[in-house]
Amino acid sequence: MERNSGSTWVVTARAATVFGVAVLLSGGAAAQAGPDDWQFRAMIYGYLPTIGGSTTFPSGAGSDISVDAAKIISHLKFTFMGSLEAQKDRWGVFTDILYLDVGGSKSGTRDLTIGGVALPASVSANASLDLKGLVWRLAGSYRALATPEANFDVFAGARLLSVKERLGWEFSADVGPFVGAGRTGSSSVKLDNWDGIVGAKGRVTFGERRDWFVPYYVDVGTGDSKLTWQGIAGIGYAYSWGEVTATWRYLDYKFKNATFESVNFNGPVVGVAFHW
Repeated sequence: MERNSGSTWVVTARAATVFGVAVLLSGGAAAQAGPDDWQFRAMIYGYLPTIGGSTTFPSGAGSDISVDAAKIISHLKFTFMGSLEAQKDRWGVFTDILYLDVGGSKSGTRDLTIGGVALPASVSANASLDLKGLVWRLAGSYRALATPEANFDVFAGARLLSVKERLGWEFSADVGPFVGAGRTGSSSVKLDNWDGIVGAKGRVTFGERRDWFVPYYVDVGTGDSKLTWQGIAGIGYAYSWGEVTATWRYLDYKFKNATFESVNFNGPVVGVAFHW
Protein backbone atom coordinates (compact mmCIF):
# COMPACT_ATOMS: atom_id res chain seq x y z
CA MET A 1 0.00 0.00 0.00
CA GLU A 2 2.65 2.48 -1.13
CA ARG A 3 1.86 6.17 -0.86
CA ASN A 4 2.31 6.80 -4.58
CA SER A 5 0.29 3.86 -5.83
CA GLY A 6 -3.27 4.34 -4.50
CA SER A 7 -6.07 6.63 -5.54
CA THR A 8 -6.82 7.60 -1.92
CA TRP A 9 -3.96 10.12 -1.93
CA VAL A 10 -5.25 11.63 -5.20
CA VAL A 11 -8.79 11.94 -3.85
CA THR A 12 -7.48 13.46 -0.62
CA ALA A 13 -5.37 16.03 -2.43
CA ARG A 14 -8.26 17.03 -4.69
CA ALA A 15 -10.72 17.23 -1.81
CA ALA A 16 -8.34 19.34 0.28
CA THR A 17 -7.75 21.66 -2.69
CA VAL A 18 -11.48 22.06 -3.31
CA PHE A 19 -12.00 22.80 0.39
CA GLY A 20 -9.27 25.44 0.44
CA VAL A 21 -10.46 27.14 -2.75
CA ALA A 22 -14.05 27.15 -1.47
CA VAL A 23 -12.97 28.89 1.74
CA LEU A 24 -11.02 31.55 -0.18
CA LEU A 25 -13.80 32.20 -2.69
CA SER A 26 -16.52 32.29 -0.04
CA GLY A 27 -14.42 34.65 2.06
CA GLY A 28 -14.06 37.04 -0.87
CA ALA A 29 -17.78 36.92 -1.56
CA ALA A 30 -18.62 37.49 2.08
CA ALA A 31 -16.59 40.72 2.14
CA GLN A 32 -19.35 42.35 0.06
CA ALA A 33 -22.27 40.35 1.45
CA GLY A 34 -25.26 41.98 3.11
CA PRO A 35 -27.22 40.59 6.06
CA ASP A 36 -29.60 38.72 3.73
CA ASP A 37 -26.84 37.09 1.67
CA TRP A 38 -24.96 33.86 2.20
CA GLN A 39 -23.35 33.34 5.61
CA PHE A 40 -20.32 31.07 5.93
CA ARG A 41 -18.73 28.93 8.62
CA ALA A 42 -15.38 27.14 8.29
CA MET A 43 -14.02 24.73 10.89
CA ILE A 44 -10.72 23.00 11.53
CA TYR A 45 -10.68 20.26 14.09
CA GLY A 46 -8.69 17.51 15.73
CA TYR A 47 -10.10 14.00 15.90
CA LEU A 48 -8.51 11.16 17.88
CA PRO A 49 -10.68 8.11 17.17
CA THR A 50 -10.38 4.51 18.13
CA ILE A 51 -10.71 2.53 14.91
CA GLY A 52 -12.43 -0.85 14.96
CA GLY A 53 -13.92 -3.28 12.51
CA SER A 54 -13.03 -6.56 10.87
CA THR A 55 -11.15 -6.97 7.58
CA THR A 56 -10.24 -10.17 5.71
CA PHE A 57 -7.01 -10.21 3.69
CA PRO A 58 -6.32 -12.68 0.85
CA SER A 59 -3.04 -14.42 1.64
CA GLY A 60 -2.30 -16.26 -1.59
CA ALA A 61 -1.81 -19.43 0.46
CA GLY A 62 -5.34 -20.79 0.14
CA SER A 63 -6.68 -19.35 3.41
CA ASP A 64 -7.62 -15.76 4.17
CA ILE A 65 -6.41 -13.91 7.28
CA SER A 66 -8.85 -11.77 9.27
CA VAL A 67 -8.05 -9.10 11.86
CA ASP A 68 -9.87 -6.50 13.96
CA ALA A 69 -8.23 -3.10 13.45
CA ALA A 70 -8.67 -2.15 17.10
CA LYS A 71 -6.41 -5.05 18.14
CA ILE A 72 -3.40 -3.75 16.16
CA ILE A 73 -3.70 -0.02 15.37
CA SER A 74 -2.05 2.13 18.02
CA HIS A 75 -0.96 5.49 16.59
CA LEU A 76 -1.77 8.30 14.17
CA LYS A 77 0.68 9.10 11.36
CA PHE A 78 -1.09 11.95 9.54
CA THR A 79 -4.48 13.62 9.49
CA PHE A 80 -6.37 16.39 7.71
CA MET A 81 -9.80 17.52 8.92
CA GLY A 82 -12.05 20.43 8.04
CA SER A 83 -15.59 21.50 7.22
CA LEU A 84 -17.31 24.34 5.39
CA GLU A 85 -20.95 25.45 5.64
CA ALA A 86 -22.95 28.07 3.74
CA GLN A 87 -26.38 29.30 4.79
CA LYS A 88 -28.86 31.69 3.16
CA ASP A 89 -32.15 32.21 4.98
CA ARG A 90 -33.44 28.64 5.58
CA TRP A 91 -31.37 26.90 2.87
CA GLY A 92 -27.83 25.67 3.27
CA VAL A 93 -25.07 23.39 2.01
CA PHE A 94 -22.14 21.85 3.86
CA THR A 95 -19.14 19.62 3.23
CA ASP A 96 -16.76 17.80 5.53
CA ILE A 97 -13.40 16.13 4.88
CA LEU A 98 -11.66 13.66 7.19
CA TYR A 99 -8.41 11.94 6.20
CA LEU A 100 -6.56 9.55 8.51
CA ASP A 101 -3.31 7.63 8.15
CA VAL A 102 -2.93 5.29 11.12
CA GLY A 103 -1.02 2.15 11.91
CA GLY A 104 0.55 -0.07 14.48
CA SER A 105 2.23 -3.39 15.15
CA LYS A 106 1.97 -6.10 17.75
CA SER A 107 4.40 -8.86 18.66
CA GLY A 108 3.39 -12.29 19.87
CA THR A 109 -0.29 -11.68 19.18
CA ARG A 110 -3.00 -14.26 18.61
CA ASP A 111 -5.54 -11.66 17.43
CA LEU A 112 -5.64 -13.11 13.91
CA THR A 113 -7.83 -15.81 12.40
CA ILE A 114 -7.05 -18.05 9.43
CA GLY A 115 -10.07 -19.03 7.38
CA GLY A 116 -12.25 -17.92 10.29
CA VAL A 117 -10.45 -20.21 12.76
CA ALA A 118 -8.44 -18.88 15.73
CA LEU A 119 -4.70 -19.61 15.91
CA PRO A 120 -3.70 -22.74 17.81
CA ALA A 121 -2.47 -22.14 21.36
CA SER A 122 1.11 -22.98 20.31
CA VAL A 123 1.21 -20.32 17.53
CA SER A 124 1.44 -16.54 17.73
CA ALA A 125 2.25 -13.86 15.19
CA ASN A 126 4.06 -10.58 14.74
CA ALA A 127 1.54 -8.41 12.89
CA SER A 128 1.51 -4.88 11.49
CA LEU A 129 -1.51 -3.02 10.14
CA ASP A 130 -1.65 0.29 8.26
CA LEU A 131 -4.90 2.02 7.36
CA LYS A 132 -5.46 5.07 5.18
CA GLY A 133 -9.03 6.38 5.13
CA LEU A 134 -10.87 9.28 3.55
CA VAL A 135 -14.40 10.29 4.57
CA TRP A 136 -15.95 13.04 2.42
CA ARG A 137 -19.51 14.27 3.01
CA LEU A 138 -21.59 16.72 0.92
CA ALA A 139 -25.22 17.63 1.68
CA GLY A 140 -27.91 20.27 1.28
CA SER A 141 -29.98 21.38 4.28
CA TYR A 142 -33.23 23.12 5.19
CA ARG A 143 -33.66 25.01 8.51
CA ALA A 144 -36.96 23.78 9.89
CA LEU A 145 -36.58 25.67 13.19
CA ALA A 146 -34.77 28.97 13.82
CA THR A 147 -35.14 30.73 17.19
CA PRO A 148 -32.67 32.47 19.55
CA GLU A 149 -32.80 29.35 21.72
CA ALA A 150 -32.29 26.66 19.08
CA ASN A 151 -32.06 25.75 15.43
CA PHE A 152 -32.89 22.48 13.74
CA ASP A 153 -31.89 21.50 10.18
CA VAL A 154 -32.84 18.49 8.09
CA PHE A 155 -30.54 17.45 5.25
CA ALA A 156 -29.86 14.96 2.48
CA GLY A 157 -26.65 14.22 0.63
CA ALA A 158 -23.91 11.66 0.03
CA ARG A 159 -20.82 10.33 1.79
CA LEU A 160 -17.71 8.70 0.34
CA LEU A 161 -15.56 6.32 2.35
CA SER A 162 -12.28 5.35 0.71
CA VAL A 163 -10.14 2.89 2.70
CA LYS A 164 -6.85 1.11 2.04
CA GLU A 165 -5.41 -1.39 4.49
CA ARG A 166 -2.18 -3.36 4.50
CA LEU A 167 -1.52 -6.29 6.84
CA GLY A 168 1.91 -7.81 7.40
CA TRP A 169 2.38 -11.05 9.35
CA GLU A 170 5.01 -13.46 10.59
CA PHE A 171 3.80 -16.64 12.31
CA SER A 172 5.96 -18.18 15.03
CA ALA A 173 5.47 -21.72 13.69
CA ASP A 174 3.91 -23.55 10.76
CA VAL A 175 0.14 -23.23 10.80
CA GLY A 176 -2.30 -24.41 8.13
CA PRO A 177 -0.97 -23.51 4.66
CA PHE A 178 1.61 -21.10 6.14
CA VAL A 179 4.75 -23.23 6.33
CA GLY A 180 8.45 -22.55 6.05
CA ALA A 181 9.18 -19.26 4.29
CA GLY A 182 5.42 -18.90 3.72
CA ARG A 183 4.93 -18.08 7.41
CA THR A 184 5.87 -14.47 6.53
CA GLY A 185 3.84 -12.33 4.14
CA SER A 186 1.68 -9.27 3.55
CA SER A 187 -1.54 -8.33 1.78
CA SER A 188 -3.42 -5.16 0.85
CA VAL A 189 -7.11 -4.45 0.26
CA LYS A 190 -9.00 -1.34 -0.88
CA LEU A 191 -12.60 -0.10 -0.80
CA ASP A 192 -14.35 2.92 -2.34
CA ASN A 193 -17.83 3.24 -0.90
CA TRP A 194 -20.62 5.73 -1.82
CA ASP A 195 -23.80 6.08 0.22
CA GLY A 196 -26.79 8.39 0.23
CA ILE A 197 -27.48 9.90 3.66
CA VAL A 198 -30.32 11.76 5.38
CA GLY A 199 -30.29 13.29 8.83
CA ALA A 200 -30.69 16.24 11.17
CA LYS A 201 -28.37 18.69 12.88
CA GLY A 202 -28.58 21.79 15.00
CA ARG A 203 -27.83 23.33 18.39
CA VAL A 204 -29.49 24.41 21.64
CA THR A 205 -28.14 27.53 23.38
CA PHE A 206 -28.04 28.28 27.10
CA GLY A 207 -26.43 30.64 29.61
CA GLU A 208 -27.13 34.26 30.51
CA ARG A 209 -25.89 35.56 27.15
CA ARG A 210 -26.52 32.29 25.30
CA ASP A 211 -22.81 31.96 24.57
CA TRP A 212 -22.89 28.26 25.48
CA PHE A 213 -24.54 25.73 23.20
CA VAL A 214 -25.01 22.01 22.67
CA PRO A 215 -24.35 20.99 19.05
CA TYR A 216 -25.79 17.74 17.70
CA TYR A 217 -25.74 15.81 14.44
CA VAL A 218 -27.10 12.43 13.30
CA ASP A 219 -27.34 10.75 9.90
CA VAL A 220 -28.16 7.36 8.46
CA GLY A 221 -27.63 6.02 4.97
CA THR A 222 -27.15 3.17 2.56
CA GLY A 223 -25.98 2.48 -0.96
CA ASP A 224 -22.73 0.59 -1.42
CA SER A 225 -23.02 -0.13 2.33
CA LYS A 226 -25.64 -2.26 4.01
CA LEU A 227 -25.95 0.50 6.58
CA THR A 228 -23.96 3.50 7.73
CA TRP A 229 -24.76 5.98 10.48
CA GLN A 230 -23.05 8.78 12.35
CA GLY A 231 -23.72 10.64 15.58
CA ILE A 232 -22.04 13.76 17.02
CA ALA A 233 -22.84 15.63 20.25
CA GLY A 234 -21.00 17.81 22.74
CA ILE A 235 -20.67 21.37 24.00
CA GLY A 236 -19.45 24.66 22.56
CA TYR A 237 -18.80 28.31 23.38
CA ALA A 238 -19.49 31.15 20.94
CA TYR A 239 -17.35 34.27 20.41
CA SER A 240 -17.89 37.24 18.11
CA TRP A 241 -15.48 35.74 15.57
CA GLY A 242 -16.55 32.10 15.80
CA GLU A 243 -16.71 29.30 18.33
CA VAL A 244 -14.85 26.47 20.06
CA THR A 245 -16.43 23.04 20.43
CA ALA A 246 -15.66 19.75 22.16
CA THR A 247 -17.74 16.82 20.91
CA TRP A 248 -17.78 13.05 20.55
CA ARG A 249 -18.07 11.56 17.04
CA TYR A 250 -19.04 8.00 16.16
CA LEU A 251 -19.14 6.80 12.54
CA ASP A 252 -20.11 3.23 11.74
CA TYR A 253 -20.25 1.14 8.54
CA LYS A 254 -21.63 -2.32 7.82
CA PHE A 255 -20.54 -3.44 4.35
CA LYS A 256 -21.88 -5.67 1.61
CA ASN A 257 -18.27 -6.36 0.59
CA ALA A 258 -17.03 -9.73 1.89
CA THR A 259 -13.49 -8.42 2.42
CA PHE A 260 -14.56 -5.52 4.62
CA GLU A 261 -17.10 -6.69 7.19
CA SER A 262 -17.27 -3.43 9.13
CA VAL A 263 -15.35 -0.36 10.22
CA ASN A 264 -16.02 2.31 12.82
CA PHE A 265 -14.41 5.51 14.07
CA ASN A 266 -15.12 6.49 17.66
CA GLY A 267 -13.54 9.32 19.64
CA PRO A 268 -13.32 12.94 20.81
CA VAL A 269 -13.27 15.99 18.54
CA VAL A 270 -11.99 19.46 19.38
CA GLY A 271 -12.77 22.16 16.80
CA VAL A 272 -12.35 25.88 16.15
CA ALA A 273 -14.86 27.51 13.78
CA PHE A 274 -14.79 30.92 12.08
CA HIS A 275 -17.87 32.57 10.60
CA TRP A 276 -18.39 35.56 8.35
